Amino acid sequence: MHSKEQKMEAFGRLLDIMDELRVKCPWDAKQTNESLRTNTIEEVYELCEAIIKKDDNEIKKEIGDVLLHVFFYSKIGEEKGTYDIADVCNVLCDKLIFRHPHVFGDEAANTAGEVEKSWEQLKLKEKGGNKTILEGVPASLPSIAKAHRIQDKARNAGFDWKQKEDVWEKVAEELAELKNEISNMDEDKIEAEFGDMLFSLINTARLYKVNPDNALERTNQKFIRRFNFIEQQAKKLDKRLKDMTLAEMDALWDEAKKMEKKS
Repeated sequence: MHSKEQKMEAFGRLLDIMDELRVKCPWDAKQTNESLRTNTIEEVYELCEAIIKKDDNEIKKEIGDVLLHVFFYSKIGEEKGTYDIADVCNVLCDKLIFRHPHVFGDEAANTAGEVEKSWEQLKLKEKGGNKTILEGVPASLPSIAKAHRIQDKARNAGFDWKQKEDVWEKVAEELAELKNEISNMDEDKIEAEFGDMLFSLINTARLYKVNPDNALERTNQKFIRRFNFIEQQAKKLDKRLKDMTLAEMDALWDEAKKMEKKS
């Protein structure tokens, strides 16, 4: 691995490249915070995909793409005279020191759970910080991740089930309410109750230390693999999927499942 001096040299190299791009590249020169925003979201998702694949080379590349955006926004701030990369780093350093009194102060925290509870309370105390516990949940988060984050923050404030097993009664209750609205054929209430059921399932995942987004993506990838297998086998049989019976496709699905168990 590189020394601190080498890391600082690489940091400075990227600063110099960013300065040149803003002057000499027409595309880079015209970018704004607003124009970069959607690209930033895309880059973060690409990093997440690389992490899911556990591809270290791809992770390294995608981290670089995300870092480029950090430098980009910082350069735009510098040009406006509002902040630069040093401000960004110093604000982060100050925040980390303030939120880790068990590391940089006299407080004690022996478990990750204790740190998380302290973290939320400190965020309420810091200048310019959150005014409420849930204020720190970004409105633009995808719904599953947002639900998980909301529930986690509520837990850190002490609002949680005493016994995780008790949550299953809530899941059953929400499922019964959903079924009732389905029988009544009220589309608006069906949607509302479906949301309640999903929220309770995400809460269940949290209680059993399962990341619901990761779990769902794992199932997405599993479905893609199995469906692709059905499609490939159909081509070998010179058939189109829409011409196959459900029984034929189910048989190929079961074959794909057996192959996964063997591998």
